Amino acid sequence: MQAGLVTLVLAYALSQFYRAFLAVLAPALATDVGATANDLATASGVWFLIFAAMQIPVGSALDSIGPRRTAAVLFALGGGGGAVMFAVAQSPLHITLAMALIGVGCSPVLMASYYIFARLFPPAQFATLGGAMIGLGSLGNLGASAPMTMAVAAYGWRPVMGGLAAATVLVALLIWVTVRDPEKVAHQEKGSVLDLLKMPALWPIFALMAVHYAPAAGIRGLWAGPYVVQVFGATASQLGQVALIMGLAMIAGNFAYGPIGRLIGSLKWTAFGGSLLGAIALLTLAVLPATNLWLSAGLLAAVGFFGSAYGILSGHARGFFPAHLTGRGVTLMNLFGIGGAGVIQTISGRLHAASTAEPTQSFATLFTFFGGLVVIGLAAYLFARERP
Repeated sequence: MQAGLVTLVLAYALSQFYRAFLAVLAPALATDVGATANDLATASGVWFLIFAAMQIPVGSALDSIGPRRTAAVLFALGGGGGAVMFAVAQSPLHITLAMALIGVGCSPVLMASYYIFARLFPPAQFATLGGAMIGLGSLGNLGASAPMTMAVAAYGWRPVMGGLAAATVLVALLIWVTVRDPEKVAHQEKGSVLDLLKMPALWPIFALMAVHYAPAAGIRGLWAGPYVVQVFGATASQLGQVALIMGLAMIAGNFAYGPIGRLIGSLKWTAFGGSLLGAIALLTLAVLPATNLWLSAGLLAAVGFFGSAYGILSGHARGFFPAHLTGRGVTLMNLFGIGGAGVIQTISGRLHAASTAEPTQSFATLFTFFGGLVVIGLAAYLFARERP
């Protein structure tokens, strides 16, 4: 199973790459296919929304046919096929359709590993293992920063996307070969995702999950690029550096939350405190949007670091899942996390497009929007129970 988990890390690294690479491609796509910031916000939002919508069938497939076939087939057809479509895109619509297909392909990867963790490891280790998986996989986020900028400058974005398509199919084949399905749970109970939605204890966790990841995903995945270029006049090199700094912070956050949670002895209050600090960083950006490029880069890094409680929130919810609904449970959490990011990203594009203010004020409004949503999620999360 170790080889299978390593392969799933590689697949998740590509998934992280695909959700973040539009930020550094924005200038090239504007020139070559006429894609505006709003077009790319829509394409990025569609990736998240399709990814989220797939969580219901993915959860059912994990419980019924296992992670190997679920992840390998979807990653090859959706991820590989979507990357090919992106490489030959001629319009913003083609970009959006390609991102939708890539979203289908990436949808089972993290959940396949979470399913394995939930079935084969003690519940106390779930949050730490999940955070480590995200942290290692987030190296793909780094690939979507300065390395992607350099590759596009050297070879052009279309050949680079063609190479990514080939890499995606190769990793899908490795999943098929190396991943082993856990034994199926022997049970008499019938159940569906509706049984989980009927559990009041989960709803405060869903509320924070729906907004916690959206700022880091939305800003790192798209808005960081237009922000530093339009407000600070950043060069392509500086844009790549800012994206790299934020990506490194997100990786560090994923590794840090688990040990901090064990030190504090509370998954709930670890997630709450980190999310609160993330909201403070966002609202500080809203108040000081144009002071200094590297001050803003530091605040963006804080948003990324503290916006990485995905694993610990999933671990919090994991304690409430019945064993025979494990697959549906972890994918339901992913639906709220990724679906929330998709909806919020789409709204952020509309909000930015509707603004008639100059760029500094437009981005201040955007950061206020993101930060305010996290505050609302925190208010609901206060009512969450620590454990069943």
